[in-house]
Amino acid sequence: MSKKDKTLKGIKIPSRRKFFKAAAATGVAAAATLAMPNIASAATTLKVQAAWGGGVFLKNAQDYVKRVNEMSGGKLKIDLLAVNSVVKTSQMQDAVHRGVLDGAHYVPAYWYSKAASASLFGTGPCWGWSAQELLGWIHYGGGRELYNELMGNLGLNLVGFFNSPMPAQPLGWFKEQIKDASQMKGLKYRTVGLAADVLGEMGMSVVQLPGGEIQPAMKSGLIDAAEFNNPTSDSDFGMQDVSKHYHLASFHQSQEAFEIAFNKKKFDSLAPELQKILEYASEAENSNFYWGNTLSYANDLVKLKNKLGVNVYRTPDSIMQAQLKAWDVIVDKFNKKDAFFKKVVNSQKEYAKKVMAYLLLNSPDYGMAYRHHFGEPTKAI
Repeated sequence: MSKKDKTLKGIKIPSRRKFFKAAAATGVAAAATLAMPNIASAATTLKVQAAWGGGVFLKNAQDYVKRVNEMSGGKLKIDLLAVNSVVKTSQMQDAVHRGVLDGAHYVPAYWYSKAASASLFGTGPCWGWSAQELLGWIHYGGGRELYNELMGNLGLNLVGFFNSPMPAQPLGWFKEQIKDASQMKGLKYRTVGLAADVLGEMGMSVVQLPGGEIQPAMKSGLIDAAEFNNPTSDSDFGMQDVSKHYHLASFHQSQEAFEIAFNKKKFDSLAPELQKILEYASEAENSNFYWGNTLSYANDLVKLKNKLGVNVYRTPDSIMQAQLKAWDVIVDKFNKKDAFFKKVVNSQKEYAKKVMAYLLLNSPDYGMAYRHHFGEPTKAI
């Protein structure tokens, strides 16, 4: 081949001398790349504390963390800390705001003391919807924008994502079967958030306690009755050891979801693709949570009834109707004194009225089909 470049069917072929010069240059560049450490590729680590010390909810937080860590390809790592590792549950939001923690995995009812409207993003009134539609409102009905507005109103340096549509929480554990709302009056009862106001309106004496303190409080007589969330968590707490009367179905907390909050300054410092991983991993947890937790709850309900001697009841409709009336009183009370609360309520009602009209008109009676095949649910398990 001559010293001059030659052309083969329009393709320029370099001379041998130019080829070896280019190869040498490439080798030097490659060696330099290998010799120099890629400092930019070091993983960013986020310290995130969960409100859970164990059980299924800690597993749910771990699932989110696993998803983020795997999706980021080593560029982002969440270091998940169990409950009380750095601060108490009641202090988690403030710790994230100040940057003591980079993030927190909890529920909105845990910062209800800052604003009653916090509960509307997790344990608010039932407008005929479930937690699935609550999350639909957050993502597509203006809820996210209202949440961000609330963060601004409170001066909180936070970015939050919501996931994991929880089934309605049981009315809970009592010392006897509850057949009428009059039996509930005067009972010392554990719950959180706006549900405390609702059940107080029904005549109960409400005590707000962290999950881990519920069973000891009922055992010691500090409280007469309690709810937490679901058959799996309740049995993990040992509620079956202090009560044998478990009441499913209630409107006090009929829809709830997890909130994952991050320090906004820290979040904004991340590369856009890492921000999206934190967001999209949260959305992906919706299905993972619902599929896995629903089966876990069903299995543990069977265990509570058939192996641990717990009487399982469905809360009477008369009690749930009384709850709806109590909700009306509480919502009206907060609407009158809190303009932002009313703004959120109106947004939710507008979304629920439209979406649930379609779903209720379109959905067949699944209970009818279940009874056709298996009989009454309380007798089928």
